[in-house]
Amino acid sequence: MRGGNPRESTWTRAESEAMSAALEAARQGPRGANPLVGAAILIDGRIIAVGHHRGAGTPHAEVDAIDAARHAGADFSRAELLVTLEPCGHTGRTPPCAQAIIDAGIPRVIHAIDDPNPTASGGAAALRAAGVEVRSGLLAPEATVLNSRWLECARARRPFVTAKTAMTLDGRIAAADGTSQWITGPAARASGHDLRARAGAILVGSGTLAADNPRLTARVGSGASSASTSPIHQPLRCVMGLRPVPSDAALRADDHWLHLPTRDPREALAVLAERGIGHVLIEGGATVLTAFLAADLVDELIVHIAPLLLGSGRGAVGDLGIATLAGAHRFQPDCPPVLLGDDIVIRCTASPRAH
Repeated sequence: MRGGNPRESTWTRAESEAMSAALEAARQGPRGANPLVGAAILIDGRIIAVGHHRGAGTPHAEVDAIDAARHAGADFSRAELLVTLEPCGHTGRTPPCAQAIIDAGIPRVIHAIDDPNPTASGGAAALRAAGVEVRSGLLAPEATVLNSRWLECARARRPFVTAKTAMTLDGRIAAADGTSQWITGPAARASGHDLRARAGAILVGSGTLAADNPRLTARVGSGASSASTSPIHQPLRCVMGLRPVPSDAALRADDHWLHLPTRDPREALAVLAERGIGHVLIEGGATVLTAFLAADLVDELIVHIAPLLLGSGRGAVGDLGIATLAGAHRFQPDCPPVLLGDDIVIRCTASPRAH
């Protein structure tokens, strides 16, 4: 069967189970400029391999699954590949997944949803042109929810926004005298550096710049950056606000920084999108975080909570203009909370917008 109307397709139990496995694998990847994608390979109704995308520059989910199946000695002539997002049809940091599927000789592909990114889409058409049977729509609602905010960013042509904050148990990011270094411990801070290394740009407000004079560089952390021998990727260092950036600011160490002279989050993101930035990490302070939250432009929220109480001081978030509980900004946990040293890390994604 060719075509992609899910209402015309009858999915087998094995296909549904394989797509469910692909969705579960996708959740293991990091959010950011790329969507979460998982893939599974069926042969004779049995799942023989599952793969997922682990971040920029790593094999895509389809290739990850194909490599695992090949290692297991799979006969691809009887295989069916199921993937949560339409296989890409372009060459980026990695070759197109559609061609990898064709080269492997896999005759049937099912993808949950189409890719809205005009640069990456077209993989389904390339597969059909090569004689591969392509269907779509299996578990499409679940796949859409998984990447709802990324899909929104792709359609709006804006960067995906992750906001990270470190706070005490009572929601303070600084004591009454302004001191804030360090609320969290070494393990949580190392995790933050790994997050910086994955982002295209890191953004703080001019108030944070004046108070902390941060370097905003990614340094060796506890994850990918410490395990790799390659140079750590450095995000574009950005300051948002109307105040000039002092000539002796630490982030001026080289030319890889940018002043965004605005208080409008949408304007700041538009400038970064024009520069090709696909993932922005907001690290503070409360004024900037509040502005992005109030505009519903925080797609992912990562909260580091230290076992401290201050009772007074600077709160993590300011007034969002919410007068009733029903108007609260809601986030969905991506995974169970993680203990890093003495600190708790919570990762969550903004709920899909109401249309």
